[in-house]
Amino acid sequence: MYLELQQRLRAQLRSVLTAKYDLELENIPIEIPPDLQFGELATPIAFELARKLRKSPKIIAQEIVAALGAVDGFDGFEVAGAGYINARLDRAAGVRLVAGGKSLARVASGLHSLVEHTSINPNKAAHIGHLRNAILGDTFVRLLRAAGQKVDVQNYIDNTGVQVADIVVGLIHLENKTVAEVRALIAESDNHAADGERIDYYCWDLYARTSQWYEQGSDEENAVRKQLRYATLHEIEQGSNETAEIAELISTAVLKRHLETMLRLDIEYDFLPRESEILHLNFWEAAFEQMKQKGVLYFENEGKNKGCWVMRRPGAEVVEGALDEDAKVIVRSNGTVTYVGKDIAYHLWKFGLLGKDFGYKPFFTYSDHECWISAEHGDETHPHFGGAQATYNVIDVRQNDPQANLVQALRGMGFVDQADHCIHFGYEKVALTPRCALDLGYEIAQEDLDSPYILVSGRKGFGVKADDLIDKLIAATSAEVEARQTGADENERRLIAKQIAIGALRYFMLKFTRNSVIAFDFKDALSFEGETGPYIQYAVVRARNIFRKAGINPQTVLVEFAELTGIDAYLEGEAAQEIWALWLRAGRRTLVLEQCIASSEPAYLAKHAFQLAQEFNNFYHKHHILTEEDPARKTFLLATAAVALRELVMALSWLGIESPESM
Repeated sequence: MYLELQQRLRAQLRSVLTAKYDLELENIPIEIPPDLQFGELATPIAFELARKLRKSPKIIAQEIVAALGAVDGFDGFEVAGAGYINARLDRAAGVRLVAGGKSLARVASGLHSLVEHTSINPNKAAHIGHLRNAILGDTFVRLLRAAGQKVDVQNYIDNTGVQVADIVVGLIHLENKTVAEVRALIAESDNHAADGERIDYYCWDLYARTSQWYEQGSDEENAVRKQLRYATLHEIEQGSNETAEIAELISTAVLKRHLETMLRLDIEYDFLPRESEILHLNFWEAAFEQMKQKGVLYFENEGKNKGCWVMRRPGAEVVEGALDEDAKVIVRSNGTVTYVGKDIAYHLWKFGLLGKDFGYKPFFTYSDHECWISAEHGDETHPHFGGAQATYNVIDVRQNDPQANLVQALRGMGFVDQADHCIHFGYEKVALTPRCALDLGYEIAQEDLDSPYILVSGRKGFGVKADDLIDKLIAATSAEVEARQTGADENERRLIAKQIAIGALRYFMLKFTRNSVIAFDFKDALSFEGETGPYIQYAVVRARNIFRKAGINPQTVLVEFAELTGIDAYLEGEAAQEIWALWLRAGRRTLVLEQCIASSEPAYLAKHAFQLAQEFNNFYHKHHILTEEDPARKTFLLATAAVALRELVMALSWLGIESPESM
């Protein structure tokens, strides 16, 4: 509703400015005032025009208001303060728009976007930090799809990196395992997964032990061990040897566990591109030739980058014989390609600019689609991947520089539109509150007890495995559900507990803006009061209970409401302000959707859902809907609850949170 009325007002303002001042403005600011006493919409356009028209903003505002005339859906316009134009809506028309669910979205429908998220190194169990990445990425996918975009979901697998090499070092040199013994270890792990002997958990401990092993000997021994790490890494990259075979076995087994973990949060993927295929299918070589031909790379003969292929910096003056010591190295002097180089090749493929493609094989089956994995040679019947118009890379803020280098390379190669649509969806780290760390059984130093948060470290073995966190949340909610739902059967209670636990986790990860460090806390996340997932879910249950007790479904109420006359009377006066505010909040759906996509910030939706739940709960406590004696007013109140319920369920679904029938 808000978005449609904004469009109408903006169109009328544009027409007035053209007719009266011969001005054609594409962007006319329209705001939502902080208080309803100033109207439902406002524009500061008069302030922006004051210098150009050489008039005071107040006079310009008065002239615009006089020329606006009637606008469908608006009750009137007024000048406020030094030149603001406030707009008051036709309330009856507004609630009918909201009740009808009519919404217009200006997001480019049909745009083909590619979202890369999760991207966990397949060397150990997923942890709490990975959950923030996956939940952010999955929620953004839902938002893009809600806006009508075609979205491919990709989870990049670095199966030839140093973290996998460390696990292979541990298996071969700390535990003396052969290829056959690694196969047996994985098979045994699969058979005993329910007992906690999962391969990703096994690797969690092995990774920590291997990381410490590199530093436990003498300086000379540690130097030899580090060389062993890089020799192992080289063998993995080369392929076709036992070391590479072990890496393939262990990384594939761990990857399957990662997908199972994420599925518990209703997070799914379409394609799993692997580093090994980027290497073996010569993606980099194709990208290297393009970059040289387009002058993006040059060979350095002097200075600290001697023998390297480096990338020209944008705007850097090229002076013959002068060195650019700050140029980004893409190929080292020993011939190895940096992370940025491989990422450039991968993104050329994402945009359909590489001239090469992966092989594809089915890997993981979901209820409604297959997830494919890259291969050197694959199934010819695979779906088409790549060739996107926009890409979003969900990677933490530590990758700001590499992501900027990637965009710089695309722009330097002449792919300006692609560079503009290559978005780094960055986010900050996840820590634990001291209370949460204690709940998890960690020993906390006295000086850390008063800290706002405690950082986790996989290398040190101090962290929270994602599945352990989910299990603990479900156990906590199960106790509450058992006490409340005494009449429900065991399966129903288990489902409710899972819905609340997952909702609590997802909402906690989403309510903070991406640039905020999260200090996770069980009690805060699971609270039924305050800005939490369970609080919003409980508002949904309350609304559903109204219709259950009334013996009518919300859709029927909205059909009856469409025929109701005289609703203006229910929207007038001081007592109706809060009800009107609830309808207005419910009418922001597409406005919030656009805001989230434009800013790459799902937190706006989380805040919207919470505020809608708050306003509904206030409405619920102040109005006794079921005992209302006036049939017309009762229909109006039921319609208010129906719209709030519909919008809450929609907002939660976009957040990836289920709406329980009871709690």
